[in-house]
Amino acid sequence: MMNKKAIYHRTDDFTLLQGDCIRLMGEFDFKFDMIFADPPYFLSNGGISVQSGKVVCVDKGEWDKGGSPEHIDQFNEEWISACREHLKGDGTIWISGTYHNIFSVANKLTQLGFKILNVITWAKTNPPPNISCRYFTYSTEFVIWARKEKKVPHFYNYQLMKKLNDDKQMTDVWRLPAIARWEKSQGKHPTQKPLALLARIILASTKPGAWILDPFAGSSTTGIAANLLGRRFLGIDQEKQYLELSRARREELESQTILHDYRHRIKDIEVMEKMEQREDLNYFKKSSISPLPTTSLIQPWFLRPVIPKCLTNACQTDGVPDYPSLL
Repeated sequence: MMNKKAIYHRTDDFTLLQGDCIRLMGEFDFKFDMIFADPPYFLSNGGISVQSGKVVCVDKGEWDKGGSPEHIDQFNEEWISACREHLKGDGTIWISGTYHNIFSVANKLTQLGFKILNVITWAKTNPPPNISCRYFTYSTEFVIWARKEKKVPHFYNYQLMKKLNDDKQMTDVWRLPAIARWEKSQGKHPTQKPLALLARIILASTKPGAWILDPFAGSSTTGIAANLLGRRFLGIDQEKQYLELSRARREELESQTILHDYRHRIKDIEVMEKMEQREDLNYFKKSSISPLPTTSLIQPWFLRPVIPKCLTNACQTDGVPDYPSLL
Protein backbone atom coordinates (compact mmCIF):
# COMPACT_ATOMS: atom_id res chain seq x y z
CA MET A 1 0.00 0.00 0.00
CA MET A 2 1.37 3.36 -1.01
CA ASN A 3 1.86 6.15 1.50
CA LYS A 4 -0.71 8.88 0.76
CA LYS A 5 1.92 11.50 1.59
CA ALA A 6 3.62 10.62 -1.71
CA ILE A 7 0.65 12.04 -3.66
CA TYR A 8 1.67 15.59 -4.58
CA HIS A 9 -1.19 16.38 -6.96
CA ARG A 10 -4.17 14.38 -8.14
CA THR A 11 -6.94 14.84 -10.68
CA ASP A 12 -8.85 12.38 -12.85
CA ASP A 13 -6.28 12.52 -15.64
CA PHE A 14 -3.10 13.99 -14.13
CA THR A 15 -1.41 12.65 -11.00
CA LEU A 16 1.99 13.46 -9.51
CA LEU A 17 3.87 11.44 -6.92
CA GLN A 18 6.89 12.72 -4.99
CA GLY A 19 9.70 10.33 -4.16
CA ASP A 20 12.11 7.77 -5.53
CA CYS A 21 10.48 6.10 -8.54
CA ILE A 22 11.91 2.64 -7.82
CA ARG A 23 10.59 2.67 -4.25
CA LEU A 24 7.19 4.13 -5.17
CA MET A 25 6.62 1.71 -8.04
CA GLY A 26 7.05 -1.08 -5.50
CA GLU A 27 4.08 0.25 -3.52
CA PHE A 28 1.27 -0.10 -6.09
CA ASP A 29 0.18 -2.72 -8.64
CA PHE A 30 -1.47 -0.71 -11.42
CA LYS A 31 -0.30 -1.47 -14.97
CA PHE A 32 0.04 1.14 -17.69
CA ASP A 33 -0.49 1.10 -21.45
CA MET A 34 2.71 2.99 -22.16
CA ILE A 35 5.74 4.33 -20.30
CA PHE A 36 7.98 7.19 -21.33
CA ALA A 37 11.21 7.65 -19.39
CA ASP A 38 13.88 10.32 -19.61
CA PRO A 39 16.36 8.99 -17.02
CA PRO A 40 19.49 10.82 -15.88
CA TYR A 41 22.10 11.05 -18.64
CA PHE A 42 24.91 11.44 -16.06
CA LEU A 43 26.23 14.53 -17.85
CA SER A 44 26.77 16.87 -14.89
CA ASN A 45 30.55 16.87 -14.96
CA GLY A 46 31.35 20.58 -15.01
CA GLY A 47 31.06 21.03 -18.78
CA ILE A 48 29.68 24.10 -20.56
CA SER A 49 27.22 24.79 -23.36
CA VAL A 50 25.39 27.71 -24.97
CA GLN A 51 21.79 28.65 -24.24
CA SER A 52 20.12 31.76 -25.66
CA GLY A 53 23.51 33.07 -26.74
CA LYS A 54 25.05 32.70 -23.27
CA VAL A 55 27.72 30.26 -22.08
CA VAL A 56 26.24 28.17 -19.24
CA CYS A 57 27.31 25.23 -17.11
CA VAL A 58 25.68 21.95 -18.07
CA ASP A 59 25.47 20.68 -14.48
CA LYS A 60 21.81 19.92 -13.74
CA GLY A 61 21.90 18.62 -10.17
CA GLU A 62 23.15 15.85 -7.93
CA TRP A 63 20.69 13.48 -9.59
CA ASP A 64 22.56 13.78 -12.90
CA LYS A 65 26.12 13.24 -11.66
CA GLY A 66 27.50 10.04 -13.07
CA GLY A 67 29.20 7.19 -11.34
CA SER A 68 31.12 4.23 -12.67
CA PRO A 69 29.82 2.27 -15.67
CA GLU A 70 28.88 -0.48 -13.22
CA HIS A 71 26.83 1.97 -11.16
CA ILE A 72 25.01 3.26 -14.25
CA ASP A 73 24.24 -0.30 -15.41
CA GLN A 74 22.87 -1.23 -11.99
CA PHE A 75 20.71 1.88 -11.82
CA ASN A 76 19.27 1.25 -15.29
CA GLU A 77 18.53 -2.37 -14.47
CA GLU A 78 16.69 -1.44 -11.28
CA TRP A 79 14.38 1.22 -12.70
CA ILE A 80 13.68 -0.63 -15.96
CA SER A 81 12.81 -3.76 -13.97
CA ALA A 82 10.40 -1.73 -11.84
CA CYS A 83 8.81 -0.27 -14.97
CA ARG A 84 8.41 -3.73 -16.50
CA GLU A 85 6.25 -4.76 -13.54
CA HIS A 86 3.90 -1.86 -14.28
CA LEU A 87 3.57 -2.32 -18.03
CA LYS A 88 0.66 -4.24 -19.55
CA GLY A 89 1.47 -7.36 -21.53
CA ASP A 90 0.92 -5.54 -24.84
CA GLY A 91 2.41 -2.28 -23.58
CA THR A 92 5.47 -0.44 -24.83
CA ILE A 93 8.18 1.71 -23.28
CA TRP A 94 10.06 4.68 -24.74
CA ILE A 95 13.40 5.70 -23.23
CA SER A 96 15.34 8.78 -24.30
CA GLY A 97 19.07 9.31 -23.97
CA THR A 98 22.40 10.19 -25.54
CA TYR A 99 25.48 8.10 -26.15
CA HIS A 100 26.32 8.59 -22.46
CA ASN A 101 23.58 6.23 -21.29
CA ILE A 102 21.62 4.81 -24.22
CA PHE A 103 23.85 1.77 -24.82
CA SER A 104 23.49 0.68 -21.21
CA VAL A 105 19.71 1.16 -21.47
CA ALA A 106 19.52 -0.93 -24.66
CA ASN A 107 21.53 -3.75 -23.09
CA LYS A 108 19.31 -3.83 -20.01
CA LEU A 109 16.12 -3.83 -22.06
CA THR A 110 17.38 -6.86 -23.98
CA GLN A 111 18.52 -8.67 -20.84
CA LEU A 112 15.16 -8.09 -19.16
CA GLY A 113 13.19 -9.63 -22.04
CA PHE A 114 11.97 -6.58 -23.95
CA LYS A 115 11.90 -6.53 -27.74
CA ILE A 116 13.43 -3.37 -29.16
CA LEU A 117 11.24 -2.08 -32.01
CA ASN A 118 13.05 1.08 -33.07
CA VAL A 119 15.78 3.45 -32.05
CA ILE A 120 14.45 6.86 -33.01
CA THR A 121 16.99 9.53 -33.86
CA TRP A 122 15.68 12.91 -32.80
CA ALA A 123 17.52 15.35 -35.08
CA LYS A 124 17.16 18.78 -33.51
CA THR A 125 16.54 21.52 -36.03
CA ASN A 126 17.96 24.17 -33.67
CA PRO A 127 20.83 22.59 -31.66
CA PRO A 128 23.16 24.70 -29.48
CA PRO A 129 26.48 25.57 -31.13
CA ASN A 130 29.74 23.69 -30.63
CA ILE A 131 31.97 25.94 -28.51
CA SER A 132 35.24 24.01 -28.80
CA CYS A 133 35.07 23.53 -32.60
CA ARG A 134 37.05 20.32 -32.15
CA TYR A 135 34.31 17.87 -33.15
CA PHE A 136 30.94 17.73 -34.90
CA THR A 137 28.13 19.67 -33.26
CA TYR A 138 25.90 17.53 -31.06
CA SER A 139 22.45 17.74 -32.60
CA THR A 140 20.74 14.43 -31.86
CA GLU A 141 19.27 12.41 -29.06
CA PHE A 142 18.00 8.85 -29.22
CA VAL A 143 14.69 7.36 -28.12
CA ILE A 144 14.43 3.59 -27.83
CA TRP A 145 10.99 2.09 -28.39
CA ALA A 146 10.49 -1.43 -27.04
CA ARG A 147 7.59 -3.70 -26.24
CA LYS A 148 7.31 -5.75 -23.07
CA GLU A 149 6.90 -9.19 -24.61
CA LYS A 150 8.71 -10.50 -27.67
CA LYS A 151 5.69 -12.42 -28.97
CA VAL A 152 2.79 -10.24 -27.82
CA PRO A 153 1.64 -7.73 -30.49
CA HIS A 154 1.84 -4.04 -29.63
CA PHE A 155 -0.21 -1.08 -30.83
CA TYR A 156 1.24 1.12 -33.57
CA ASN A 157 -0.85 3.78 -35.28
CA TYR A 158 0.77 3.21 -38.66
CA GLN A 159 -1.87 4.96 -40.75
CA LEU A 160 -1.81 8.13 -38.65
CA MET A 161 1.99 8.30 -38.71
CA LYS A 162 1.89 7.91 -42.48
CA LYS A 163 -0.72 10.67 -42.81
CA LEU A 164 1.40 12.97 -40.65
CA ASN A 165 4.31 12.35 -43.02
CA ASP A 166 2.61 13.40 -46.28
CA ASP A 167 1.32 9.87 -46.94
CA LYS A 168 4.81 8.38 -46.80
CA GLN A 169 6.00 5.82 -44.28
CA MET A 170 7.45 7.63 -41.30
CA THR A 171 11.11 6.79 -40.72
CA ASP A 172 13.08 6.49 -37.49
CA VAL A 173 14.67 9.92 -38.00
CA TRP A 174 12.49 12.69 -36.60
CA ARG A 175 13.43 16.29 -37.38
CA LEU A 176 11.89 18.31 -34.59
CA PRO A 177 12.96 21.50 -32.83
CA ALA A 178 14.22 21.61 -29.27
CA ILE A 179 12.01 23.16 -26.59
CA ALA A 180 10.49 26.49 -27.59
CA ARG A 181 10.15 29.59 -25.44
CA TRP A 182 6.36 29.27 -25.18
CA GLU A 183 6.82 25.89 -23.49
CA LYS A 184 8.65 27.60 -20.61
CA SER A 185 5.76 29.89 -19.63
CA GLN A 186 5.71 28.49 -16.08
CA GLY A 187 9.47 27.94 -15.79
CA LYS A 188 11.73 25.24 -17.18
CA HIS A 189 13.46 21.99 -16.36
CA PRO A 190 17.12 21.55 -17.43
CA THR A 191 16.30 18.45 -19.50
CA GLN A 192 12.79 19.43 -20.61
CA LYS A 193 11.66 17.74 -23.82
CA PRO A 194 9.51 19.51 -26.44
CA LEU A 195 5.81 18.78 -26.56
CA ALA A 196 6.12 17.96 -30.26
CA LEU A 197 8.32 14.95 -29.46
CA LEU A 198 6.03 13.56 -26.78
CA ALA A 199 2.89 14.19 -28.83
CA ARG A 200 4.25 12.08 -31.68
CA ILE A 201 5.30 9.29 -29.32
CA ILE A 202 1.88 9.21 -27.67
CA LEU A 203 -0.04 9.35 -30.95
CA ALA A 204 2.09 6.55 -32.39
CA SER A 205 1.76 4.06 -29.56
CA THR A 206 -1.41 4.65 -27.53
CA LYS A 207 -5.15 4.86 -27.95
CA PRO A 208 -7.40 7.57 -26.45
CA GLY A 209 -7.98 7.05 -22.74
CA ALA A 210 -4.71 5.18 -22.24
CA TRP A 211 -2.77 5.45 -18.98
CA ILE A 212 0.81 6.69 -19.36
CA LEU A 213 3.57 6.54 -16.73
CA ASP A 214 6.67 8.74 -16.55
CA PRO A 215 8.98 7.66 -13.69
CA PHE A 216 11.28 10.68 -14.18
CA ALA A 217 8.55 13.26 -14.77
CA GLY A 218 10.59 16.47 -14.47
CA SER A 219 8.29 19.25 -15.71
CA SER A 220 5.76 16.63 -16.92
CA THR A 221 5.92 17.30 -20.64
CA THR A 222 4.71 13.71 -20.99
CA GLY A 223 1.63 14.50 -18.91
CA ILE A 224 0.85 17.75 -20.70
CA ALA A 225 1.06 16.03 -24.09
CA ALA A 226 -1.01 13.13 -22.77
CA ASN A 227 -3.81 15.40 -21.58
CA LEU A 228 -3.76 17.41 -24.81
CA LEU A 229 -4.42 14.13 -26.62
CA GLY A 230 -7.07 12.64 -24.33
CA ARG A 231 -4.76 10.28 -22.44
CA ARG A 232 -4.24 9.96 -18.69
CA PHE A 233 -1.00 10.42 -16.79
CA LEU A 234 0.90 9.50 -13.68
CA GLY A 235 4.31 11.09 -13.11
CA ILE A 236 6.93 10.55 -10.42
CA ASP A 237 9.71 12.93 -9.43
CA GLN A 238 11.81 13.58 -6.34
CA GLU A 239 12.18 17.34 -6.68
CA LYS A 240 9.39 19.50 -5.24
CA GLN A 241 10.29 22.46 -7.46
CA TYR A 242 9.68 20.42 -10.61
CA LEU A 243 6.48 18.88 -9.26
CA GLU A 244 5.24 22.40 -8.61
CA LEU A 245 6.25 23.38 -12.15
CA SER A 246 4.33 20.35 -13.45
CA ARG A 247 1.24 21.31 -11.49
CA ALA A 248 1.39 24.88 -12.79
CA ARG A 249 1.77 23.68 -16.38
CA ARG A 250 -1.28 21.44 -16.05
CA GLU A 251 -3.39 24.16 -14.46
CA GLU A 252 -2.47 26.41 -17.37
CA LEU A 253 -4.38 24.05 -19.67
CA GLU A 254 -7.63 24.88 -17.88
CA SER A 255 -7.67 28.00 -20.06
CA GLN A 256 -9.42 27.12 -23.32
CA THR A 257 -7.40 29.83 -25.06
CA ILE A 258 -4.09 28.30 -23.99
CA LEU A 259 -5.33 24.78 -24.71
CA HIS A 260 -6.28 25.73 -28.26
CA ASP A 261 -3.01 27.64 -28.72
CA TYR A 262 -0.93 24.64 -27.63
CA ARG A 263 -2.74 22.34 -30.03
CA HIS A 264 -2.18 24.84 -32.82
CA ARG A 265 1.56 25.10 -32.07
CA ILE A 266 2.18 21.34 -32.12
CA LYS A 267 2.38 20.40 -35.79
CA ASP A 268 1.24 16.76 -35.51
CA ILE A 269 -1.86 17.75 -33.54
CA GLU A 270 -2.68 20.60 -35.91
CA VAL A 271 -2.33 18.33 -38.96
CA MET A 272 -4.44 15.63 -37.31
CA GLU A 273 -7.18 18.10 -36.44
CA LYS A 274 -7.27 19.45 -40.00
CA MET A 275 -7.60 15.88 -41.26
CA GLU A 276 -10.48 15.27 -38.87
CA GLN A 277 -12.18 18.52 -39.89
CA ARG A 278 -11.95 17.55 -43.56
CA GLU A 279 -13.48 14.17 -42.79
CA ASP A 280 -16.32 15.86 -40.90
CA LEU A 281 -16.96 18.32 -43.75
CA ASN A 282 -17.03 15.45 -46.25
CA TYR A 283 -19.59 13.70 -44.06
CA PHE A 284 -21.77 16.80 -43.83
CA LYS A 285 -21.60 17.29 -47.61
CA LYS A 286 -22.76 13.73 -48.21
CA SER A 287 -25.53 13.93 -45.62
CA SER A 288 -26.72 17.49 -46.50
CA ILE A 289 -26.37 18.53 -42.86
CA SER A 290 -24.93 21.94 -42.02
CA PRO A 291 -21.64 21.61 -40.04
CA LEU A 292 -22.06 25.05 -38.44
CA PRO A 293 -24.52 25.97 -35.68
CA THR A 294 -27.49 28.05 -36.81
CA THR A 295 -28.42 29.56 -33.45
CA SER A 296 -26.66 32.24 -31.43
CA LEU A 297 -27.27 30.17 -28.28
CA ILE A 298 -24.55 27.78 -29.45
CA GLN A 299 -20.97 28.93 -29.00
CA PRO A 300 -19.49 29.89 -32.42
CA TRP A 301 -17.59 27.01 -33.97
CA PHE A 302 -14.37 29.04 -34.22
CA LEU A 303 -14.35 29.64 -30.44
CA ARG A 304 -14.89 26.03 -29.45
CA PRO A 305 -11.84 23.87 -28.75
CA VAL A 306 -11.25 21.58 -31.72
CA ILE A 307 -11.50 18.00 -30.49
CA PRO A 308 -10.71 15.36 -33.11
CA LYS A 309 -12.95 12.33 -33.37
CA CYS A 310 -10.08 10.23 -32.04
CA LEU A 311 -10.52 12.01 -28.68
CA THR A 312 -14.27 11.74 -28.35
CA ASN A 313 -14.12 8.17 -27.07
CA ALA A 314 -11.37 8.94 -24.58
CA CYS A 315 -13.37 7.54 -21.68
CA GLN A 316 -14.76 4.52 -23.51
CA THR A 317 -11.71 2.29 -23.50
CA ASP A 318 -12.17 -1.35 -22.57
CA GLY A 319 -10.46 -2.66 -19.49
CA VAL A 320 -9.01 0.69 -18.39
CA PRO A 321 -10.11 1.61 -14.85
CA ASP A 322 -11.15 5.19 -14.18
CA TYR A 323 -8.25 5.68 -11.78
CA PRO A 324 -5.16 3.73 -10.76
CA SER A 325 -5.62 1.67 -7.62
CA LEU A 326 -2.77 3.43 -5.85
CA LEU A 327 -4.32 3.75 -2.41
